[in-house]
Amino acid sequence: MPDQSIPEARIAEAPPGEAVSENASPREGISRRRLLGTAGATGLVLGAAGGAVGYASAPAGATPLTSLGEDMAMFHGKHQPGITEGLQARGHLVAFDLAAGASRKEAAALLRRWSTTAQRLMAGEAAAQDDTEVARDAGPSSLTITFGFGNSFFSRTGLEKQRPASLDPLPDFSSDHLDKARSNGDLWVQIGANDALVAFHALRTIQKDAGSAAKVRWQMNGFNRTPGATSHKMTARNLMGQLDGTRNPKPAESDFDKRIFVPASGSTDPAWMANGSYAVVRRIRMLLDDWEKLSTTAQENVVGRRKSTGAPLSGGGETTAMDLEKTDAKGALVVPINAHARIARPDQNGGAAMLRRPFSYHDGIAADGTPDAGLLFVCWQADPLRGFVTVQRKLDRGDALSTYIRHEASGLFAVPGGAAEGEYVGQRLLEA
Repeated sequence: MPDQSIPEARIAEAPPGEAVSENASPREGISRRRLLGTAGATGLVLGAAGGAVGYASAPAGATPLTSLGEDMAMFHGKHQPGITEGLQARGHLVAFDLAAGASRKEAAALLRRWSTTAQRLMAGEAAAQDDTEVARDAGPSSLTITFGFGNSFFSRTGLEKQRPASLDPLPDFSSDHLDKARSNGDLWVQIGANDALVAFHALRTIQKDAGSAAKVRWQMNGFNRTPGATSHKMTARNLMGQLDGTRNPKPAESDFDKRIFVPASGSTDPAWMANGSYAVVRRIRMLLDDWEKLSTTAQENVVGRRKSTGAPLSGGGETTAMDLEKTDAKGALVVPINAHARIARPDQNGGAAMLRRPFSYHDGIAADGTPDAGLLFVCWQADPLRGFVTVQRKLDRGDALSTYIRHEASGLFAVPGGAAEGEYVGQRLLEA
């Protein structure tokens, strides 16, 4: 788990109708019923009879949505949603395999359906048909839906010549204990929202949209702290109790796009990947019973940062630069040589960096009483060999944290750039 996770969602509490997220498109005075069901511009149609939906405009004086439900991410854009937005409170990761006999034509039709659904649900609208109404009373709640292609997708659809070299399988690592049934896949979908029902509604709709074209290969559920749960915005904590994300690349940094997104020109990647990114997905189980036996001081030495504040052991605050050469009175390094934060630093890995945007997970208690819990690690980079692989190889050789975690599932997916108005995601690949 490289020490680069994205800060918690950039959404704070605010009065109803007031914009607080730099990625949101708030609509002042809009009510729950208006947001979810106005039939006007979109002409929503549901039910076997095809009648107009009764999601009527709200009467005057209706209680407006809070800022949390009102926030809306945009489907169309240079990049797909769900990459640069802040952490979301609920998430679902799901991989699909194309059905036997499904071709490029069926894949294109599926991505067209999924894109239409994503656009509608992200706007707070009902699905185009057979909506379950699970999210009827909620707003968009920062819903994002992101689509990617696995290595196997290209042979299944006869598009081998369009498969990027960057999508070659990840190497094996000594910390891997991978379940192949919960790894990889032809297609990958990431769903995030700040409301659990909104996120589930999107997952269920995407699954139904797959129809006979694809079947679920694996699915995982995650969560983060709900925006507004703390008195001020702060870096998220993981299930080990550590602040997780202090050194994540920031969009304001001059080399952010170069590190995270495939350039529109001058790249060895195929043209359809312009403005896209590569997502590495790992289910990382935390061995919490072992971790929690350590003293706070021992935990801090494993990570290299203070548990309470995230500050480096060399001193200062959370964002203070780590002094890797500082020693104590006995001449020992203050930040241990095998501390996670030391090993994962970009300047210790030839500048390699990735944008981490994970979810925590808890899948119950095993028969022996140990929690099946940890991190659904999702990281983004323009080149996974220079990003994730470079850092993970270094961690694999001596990271103190590796004793307390286990990589149990893995996937690598090519995530194309955002769809322009009138396009569906992946159109430039599937209709080339």
